[in-house]
Amino acid sequence: MNIITVDHGEEKKDFLPSADARHGQDEHAGFARLKNKFISESFLANLPSSLVLAYQSFGVVYGDLSTSPLYVYSSTFNGKLENHQNADAVLGVFSLIFWTLTLIPLLKYVFIILSADDNGEGGTIALYSLLCRHVKISLLPNQQSADEELSSYKYGPLRQSSLSLALRRYLEKHKKSRTALLLVVLLGAGMVIGDGAISPAMSVLSSISGLTSADTRLANGAIMSLACIILVALFALQHFGTKRVGFLFAPVVVLWLLTIFAVGVYNTIYWNPEVIFAVSPHYIVKFFRQTGRDGWISLGGVLLCITGTEAMFADLGHFTACSIRIAFVFIVYPCLVVQYMGQAAYLSKNISAIPVGFYASIPDAVIWPVFIIATLAAIVASQAIISATFSIVKQCQGLGCFPRVKIVHTSKQIHGRVYIPEINWMLMILTLAVAVGFHDTNKIGNAYGLAVLSVMLITTFLMALVMVFVWQRSVALAVVFFLFSWFIEGAYLSAAYIKVPQGGWVPLALSLIFMLIMFVWHYGTCKKYNFDLHNKVPLKWILGLGPSLGIVRVPGIGLIYSELATGVPPIFSHFVTNLPAFHNVLVFVCVKSVPVPHVSPAERFLIGRICPRPYRMYRCIARYGYKDLHGDDENFENLLIKSIAEFIQMEAVGLVTSPEMAYDGRMAVISSKTVQSTTSLTVTEGDEDGASPPIPTSKSSTLHSLRMSYEEENPHLRRRQLRFQIPQCPTMDPAVAEELSDLIQAKEAGVAYIMGHSYVKARRSSSFLKKLIIDFGYSFLRKNCRASAVGLHIPQISLIEVGMVYYV
Repeated sequence: MNIITVDHGEEKKDFLPSADARHGQDEHAGFARLKNKFISESFLANLPSSLVLAYQSFGVVYGDLSTSPLYVYSSTFNGKLENHQNADAVLGVFSLIFWTLTLIPLLKYVFIILSADDNGEGGTIALYSLLCRHVKISLLPNQQSADEELSSYKYGPLRQSSLSLALRRYLEKHKKSRTALLLVVLLGAGMVIGDGAISPAMSVLSSISGLTSADTRLANGAIMSLACIILVALFALQHFGTKRVGFLFAPVVVLWLLTIFAVGVYNTIYWNPEVIFAVSPHYIVKFFRQTGRDGWISLGGVLLCITGTEAMFADLGHFTACSIRIAFVFIVYPCLVVQYMGQAAYLSKNISAIPVGFYASIPDAVIWPVFIIATLAAIVASQAIISATFSIVKQCQGLGCFPRVKIVHTSKQIHGRVYIPEINWMLMILTLAVAVGFHDTNKIGNAYGLAVLSVMLITTFLMALVMVFVWQRSVALAVVFFLFSWFIEGAYLSAAYIKVPQGGWVPLALSLIFMLIMFVWHYGTCKKYNFDLHNKVPLKWILGLGPSLGIVRVPGIGLIYSELATGVPPIFSHFVTNLPAFHNVLVFVCVKSVPVPHVSPAERFLIGRICPRPYRMYRCIARYGYKDLHGDDENFENLLIKSIAEFIQMEAVGLVTSPEMAYDGRMAVISSKTVQSTTSLTVTEGDEDGASPPIPTSKSSTLHSLRMSYEEENPHLRRRQLRFQIPQCPTMDPAVAEELSDLIQAKEAGVAYIMGHSYVKARRSSSFLKKLIIDFGYSFLRKNCRASAVGLHIPQISLIEVGMVYYV
């Protein structure tokens, strides 16, 4: 029986791995060489599945990146660079594009950033979660030292240099630095969400612009109407899930990449084969010598060639790092380089065609087929950032930094594939507003480039911290990576900020709005938790009431939900002082998030006791990672009862020790596998015909009939009825048998879910800013977000909500 007993306090304490944990790490390191010996066999064994995922990734990850040739050259030569439209400038821009694609997507992301996944998850939130497990910078309020015993924490080596140790102590000591780091992470998440509103408009309008270059007479209004129809159809397809969308869109992107590769080869050979020499950095130096400041400003258009790069990392949870690498290195990167080379070859010999860009370089014989493929590819292009937005929002909500929204998991095999209806329709409205409001793809491109580079800079900053604290590399190496990346990306970003008045303000405004929403939610959640923590019901007060709590204890189980991981929430005193009766068995349930992607079912539940045995009061802590699904577990009630029964058995034989006056200090991890195989209780299906003897219940016959009719109208909410029986064991302690019997009878009598409906308000003595954040911002978000009972899939017929005002 694998049972772990842990001691948890009110707050997260300093933690170092135990001797057994360190021995496990050394043993793991000892097997590293043996693992590397068979790495080739493992790679070959997983190659078929990686190829399938790589194929799907074309339709989700690479649509945005692969359609950038539609607008890069025309956006780059728009503005002051119009005065430098010559062959040398075209070759210089191609050299910039080549080295940008090579250094940022290929070198930085494919070979470095993708290696920093958080148990298979990517994005800025995943990097932040990874850091929180190695440095105590997390601001989640209800973290415990017991959470650090989770196997998914994956401790790194304990050896650190003096410089990295000093940096770690500084971050852990100063709360303002941790808050600033959280704001940076939230800004990056807000930029991704803002990018999700800009990318679809940019891609679709760029593809449809081919109608104006193909001697058509469609008016701007007709083109805009067509763009809006395509955008609405794109967002309407999202509910089918990543897998179906990926298989549907992947052939389009593959066909598009092969098409632009063929066109690029043709243009290179036919127009200017010598363009291949422009890959030399010498052409970049020559370009800036000729163009000067105008060339530097044009970098805002060049950076559009790497739009969609961040999606490779943000969408990592939908696929695998291996599949994303295979698709980019062998297909995407060569096709893009050849296409940009072909465009440069054509434009260097046809200077007047530079404003038209991509469609001017397409041979007349295939202009319409290419236009159709480009339009379809542009529709697919938006999928990358939309999927990334869903992942980012799910991660933010899991870490307590985003209001509750409905999250639909579209795959049973890959947990990272999610769909969020509220975010989907919100993005659609914002995208339509951007498309209709700007019309011009050049202005949208200014906003697009600024959002892309801002996210990349934040990822670079977090990656440097990961190198130091997670990978245990030297600070000097992290500084070199940081400065090298920022030198390149900073040059592009400085050029992009010049164009803030010409559309670049859109992503800044959107990201600041989303960052403010996330920070207000996180701030209010922490304040509410601190109120509960400092106003807990004293244990001595409960002990003074006696086992009956001074009221009538009626048959049944009351599941009291609270965010507190320790102690009794203040709302419990309202029940005791205002209600004439309460359930015979009380379980305080805390559903909490921990900074890991997934929590194993075997480690999800912590079970403990509150007050001595006659009180029949227990505690259950259910731990979820930021990518776990808080689903409607049909067996939650049954699993909870069996877990409590197993805890009672363990306590009786001494596996869980509980000091006489510290009944809320020890808890046990009850493995679901152990519970399923335990013999502490026998389980049988409930009798449908009612032949079994009646069980006393606190519910009236009217309420019972109402529940039955409710379940008949909602069959998907009907829970499986199980009967528990105590096995015949002559050696069982009579007190244990009595407690198990009371537990079974309470379960048969019925389960009620009790939640506090809180109204959070700022104190009168609070500052104006705090009143604005709490009374207006946080209260508004709580009223308009998804109710916590709905998010936890609690049946409404069994729900009891009690209102309470929190003055924080």
